[in-house]
Amino acid sequence: MENKKLLVLSDSHGNTSALRAVFRWAKNHIPPNDTIQATAFLGDGISDLQYTSDAEGFYTDWKLVIGNNDYGIQMPEALTFEFAEHLFFMCHGHRYSLYGGYNMLINVAISSGADIALCGHSHIPYDKVMSGVRIINPGSVGRPRSRVGATFAVIECPPDNPLIVNFYGIDSQGKIKEMKL
Repeated sequence: MENKKLLVLSDSHGNTSALRAVFRWAKNHIPPNDTIQATAFLGDGISDLQYTSDAEGFYTDWKLVIGNNDYGIQMPEALTFEFAEHLFFMCHGHRYSLYGGYNMLINVAISSGADIALCGHSHIPYDKVMSGVRIINPGSVGRPRSRVGATFAVIECPPDNPLIVNFYGIDSQGKIKEMKL
């Protein structure tokens, strides 16, 4: 069985240069035979994706939800999907009162049977297990609100082992480095 990887992005807000840097990195940094199998985009920048992925030649199995700034786009606000023996619930987060805590998100994830909840909206990277659900927020690719700057995540799902969440930062020149939260 292979070690599957899920690229998780959110909140590009029109910053296509940051997205292009991430797609270039995702396409080129991974060793041969060890690729990203899918990409989850958690909203607020859906319209940025096709141009930037085409420009970088980055093609993936997309998992997409819209955010509160994705106007006029007909896509779901939440999605549940299976990936590497895990059930993921993903949303932008604006409908789940994230600024007041994660209880609503946790309850929806549990009711959908998910063991992992992906959310954006706050623009701040986050990774914590609460009530048996692992909550992961990749931060913001385009408009960071945290001291660590622009971020995204890659979730590695080794067979028969706990998943590994790696966060990466994007500097103003588009250079990407792994970071610890």
